[in-house]
Amino acid sequence: MDEIIREAKDKMDKTIEAFRQEITKVRTGKATTALLDGIKVDYYGTLTPLNQVGNVSVLDAHTLSITPWDKNMVSVIQKAILIADLGYNPLNDGTNIKIPIPQLTEERRKNLGKLAKKFGEEAKIALRNIRRDANDKLKKLEVAKEISEDLRHDGEMDVQKVTDNHSKTIDEMVAHKEKEIMEI
Repeated sequence: MDEIIREAKDKMDKTIEAFRQEITKVRTGKATTALLDGIKVDYYGTLTPLNQVGNVSVLDAHTLSITPWDKNMVSVIQKAILIADLGYNPLNDGTNIKIPIPQLTEERRKNLGKLAKKFGEEAKIALRNIRRDANDKLKKLEVAKEISEDLRHDGEMDVQKVTDNHSKTIDEMVAHKEKEIMEI
């Protein structure tokens, strides 16, 4: 029974981490290197993450800079950013790429807040599915007479506590992201 609860907790921890990675991609009004994490560049025939073909850094609150390690990659990186269709217009000076991050409008901020909530709700659905699977395993143990009804009930209560803690973490992360988005 402890194994089932531990397994559910591990899966929920992984769900939280996946949600954390997903929510960092939701842009705020500030420049951050995480905005470019999903971009892959054609590096001599191999799709390679952008941060592996050059140095990605933040110049100021509204500008990102990319310095490729191979100067021949400047135009390829610029093209990859345009193809990613993130709404950025990279500027190429021959050796570096600068990406101005436009200010967010009030409407866009609200839409991004809704997107953060949507990601949070999807993560909570994943938590509930994990809880359901754990409870099903506990019921199977009871049917197989390996545990009593009281132990199954205690196990379900433990699984619910783990689910509630993880759900609270997701709510806190969404609230923090919304606050970050709404800051001007």
